[in-house]
Amino acid sequence: MCCLFGIMDNSGSLTGKQKTKLIRALAAESEVRGTDAAGIAYNSGGRLQICKGPGPARKHRFFVPGDARVVMGHTRMTTQGDAKYPQNNHPFAGKVGRLHFALAHNGVLYNDKSLRKSKKLPQTNIQTDSYVAVQLLEQQGALTPDSLSEMAETVEGSFVFTVLDHKDRLYLVKGDNPLTIWHYPRLGLYIYASTLAIVHQAVNRTWLAGEPFREVPLSDGEILRWDKHGLTTAGQFMMTYPVYRPWHPCARSYQPDQSYLRTLKNIASALGYTPEDIDELLEAGYSTDEIEEELYDMAPWR
Repeated sequence: MCCLFGIMDNSGSLTGKQKTKLIRALAAESEVRGTDAAGIAYNSGGRLQICKGPGPARKHRFFVPGDARVVMGHTRMTTQGDAKYPQNNHPFAGKVGRLHFALAHNGVLYNDKSLRKSKKLPQTNIQTDSYVAVQLLEQQGALTPDSLSEMAETVEGSFVFTVLDHKDRLYLVKGDNPLTIWHYPRLGLYIYASTLAIVHQAVNRTWLAGEPFREVPLSDGEILRWDKHGLTTAGQFMMTYPVYRPWHPCARSYQPDQSYLRTLKNIASALGYTPEDIDELLEAGYSTDEIEEELYDMAPWR
C-alpha cells in the first residue's frame, strides 16, 4: 500500500507558494498509506527534478518552484526494497532516447523477477518491484501510450502508474488500484491522489475548500495524458485482474499499518459494518486498497 498524489496547473496561474502548499497538504494526508519514504518529481528550469528520500512526507518539507506546471508525488509503505536506500524509493528515473522521465507506482508487482530474466533486463541495485516498469519502457525505447499499454499488459499485480517526462507530459496509467482526480475549471487546475478521502482532506486544508470542482471519470485499463492542452484519454490496455497469491513473499510479509487499519475500521463502523467484517475480508485475501476503495465508494461526500 502506497499513495500517489499530484497537481496539474493547466493555466499556470498558481504561484510557487500555492503549489507548495497544495503538495505539502496532499503529501501529509497521503501518509495514511505509507510513511517509509516519500518523493516528488517536476520540471523546472528546463530539467526534470526528482526529490525523494526515506521517512514520512512531512519531514521532507517539499518545495515547488513557480515554473513547475505539474508535480507528481508518492508516499511509500515498503513491501520490497529497503526504504533507507534512496534508489529503492519513488519516483524512479528513466530515459528513452533523449527523453528523461520519472515513474511512480502504487501497488505490488508479482512477476518482476521473472520479467528481468525472460526479458533480459539489465542488472540493477534497485530492489523495488516497481522498477521493472521503468526497465520495460526503456527496453521499448519509447514513452508513448502504446509503450505504456504494452508495459501495463506485461506486468502482473496491482497497480496505478504515474509517469512524467521532461517535456511536461504526465501519464496516468489506471490499473485496478484506486485513483481520484478533481478538476477545478475556473482555475484550470487538476488534483489527484490514490483515494477520494485524501483529496478531500487535503483540499480542506487549503484555500481550495469551497471552490467548485468536478470529479474526472476514470476506468480500469485507461491511460490519461496531461499536457498544455489539458487532460485527455490517450489510450487503453487489456486489464488482467490480479489473483491474490498467499505464497508470494510480499503477500506473506505484508502487515497492514495498524493506525491505518484502525481508520478503516472506524470508517466501516460509520457505514454499518463491524471491525470483524474488515478482519474477515483481510483473512480472505482482500487487500486494504480493495477494502478502502469499496468503503469510499459508499462515502456520503461522493
